[in-house]
Amino acid sequence: MSKNLTRSSDSISLEEAKDRDVQRSLWRSIFIIVTCTAAMVINVSNISSVSISLPNIERDLDIKEEQLQWLISAYSLSSGCFLLFFGRLADIYGRKKAFMIGTVSQVAFSLGCGFAQSGTTLVILRAFQGIGAAATIPSSLGILAHAFPPSKMRSIAFATFAAGAPVGGAFGMLIGGFLVQVTSSHWRSTFYLVAVVSALTGICGMISFDTDVTSTEAVDWIGASVVTVGLVLIVFVLGQGEVASEGWKTPYIAALLTVGIIMVSLFLLWERYLEQGMKDPYRAVSTWRPPPLMSLSLWTRAKGRMAVILAISFLNSCTFTSWSFWVQLYYQNYLLLTPMQTMLRFIPMFVVGCLCNFLVAMFVGKLSLVIFAVGGTLLTAFAPILLALIDPTATYWAFCFPSTILVVVGADLVYTAGMIFIAKIALPHEQSVAGALFQTMAQLGAAVGLAVSTLVFNIVVKTESADLGVTLNSAGTNAPLSAQLKGYRSAQWTCAAFALMAALLAALCLHGVGIVGHNKTLKHVDSDQTIAERFESKDG
Repeated sequence: MSKNLTRSSDSISLEEAKDRDVQRSLWRSIFIIVTCTAAMVINVSNISSVSISLPNIERDLDIKEEQLQWLISAYSLSSGCFLLFFGRLADIYGRKKAFMIGTVSQVAFSLGCGFAQSGTTLVILRAFQGIGAAATIPSSLGILAHAFPPSKMRSIAFATFAAGAPVGGAFGMLIGGFLVQVTSSHWRSTFYLVAVVSALTGICGMISFDTDVTSTEAVDWIGASVVTVGLVLIVFVLGQGEVASEGWKTPYIAALLTVGIIMVSLFLLWERYLEQGMKDPYRAVSTWRPPPLMSLSLWTRAKGRMAVILAISFLNSCTFTSWSFWVQLYYQNYLLLTPMQTMLRFIPMFVVGCLCNFLVAMFVGKLSLVIFAVGGTLLTAFAPILLALIDPTATYWAFCFPSTILVVVGADLVYTAGMIFIAKIALPHEQSVAGALFQTMAQLGAAVGLAVSTLVFNIVVKTESADLGVTLNSAGTNAPLSAQLKGYRSAQWTCAAFALMAALLAALCLHGVGIVGHNKTLKHVDSDQTIAERFESKDG
């Protein structure tokens, strides 16, 4: 066994690992939960804080409006494409190490974004910033699953971590709006703040996290490369297809989409080949035949409910992220509100997100998963429906306030229950990979949701403007207000469609899952111990 588990200053023996949850104090456990949740808050606020700053960035760096979505999509795309890869690395080489690498990356590239002098530079740095999140998020999930055995404490830990998503969305909006309005560096201040908070989070993780138990399993570099390239090409085409020189008929758009689909298909075939090979007891694991990056059997766990949860995560994220993107543009570009006024309208998200966390932790061990999934997706769907029906002359409390409440409650219900379900059915040694897969679907959902809703918005605004006899300029800034309003409404209808599809899927496929939370502590099975035992069985 010793040849497969290594010990360094950041690793410990298995016998010590077995007793880590016993030796850890309550305050240290709380510190672990808070640190992991802070990583999630940073991840989501990296999207929402930039969303509320988009009008200022557009004016300062002279970026075309139809290209603005890439400031959001570049981050979601890079983090989504690398989550599986870093999840696998975290499971093998240590979750604490992966977390620290991610936070250092976040600090460096957040500072770079703050000093960017062009739109292209900012988009590139945002992509690298997303890679940092791809390391911290699956590491955090693995750390929580490893630190807390199935128990009410685990439910609280995952509920708190999941609440970091809506809370991070609200936090980014609030702080982003405030800094853009009152600081001399405006939108750049949000990136400086992210760098500082990321540094503090990394220091907290270094102090509070348990030491790593590592292995020397081979990494599926081929699979990681193929799936990353494929996903990048597909999402790039989704975002670029409408604004290309000849639209979707542009030759390189069709070519890149075809290549992207082929690459993802090859990845799935390659993973199936590797997984089938693992069943052969005489097959020697090597660099060219490593364990799969993502076992395809993971999708079929719990009679296929794993795939359903992943699809729901994808669709609900399409709605939540796109809703946030379009509502802040509606506030600032249509209603002409200042960033500070916009920020004030998102305060309910922060408050309700915190309260919802406690409610979910209280009831996740008592209510069936289908209640959380169906209820959460329906609430998420009603939020954009309200804004699709909005009367611009109506008070904030008539449409925008209830929409803000519904979207954060819905997202929290779906995200928390989904994360606890994933942690429950994933094998101990694949917690980070399973969590990374869940996060990958959510991040890709954010990128795809923005791409599709932007496509709808651009088409509707262009069509409505043409009907009114207006030819749009290259930036689209001369669009009539009526055309803009119809574009915003259509984008919100698109957001609602994603969540309604998720609700239908949940109602049809999750009715027999039952309760996924825990009220009693079950016997702790250490994830790193499981890795070691698997190696021992091979050696024996």
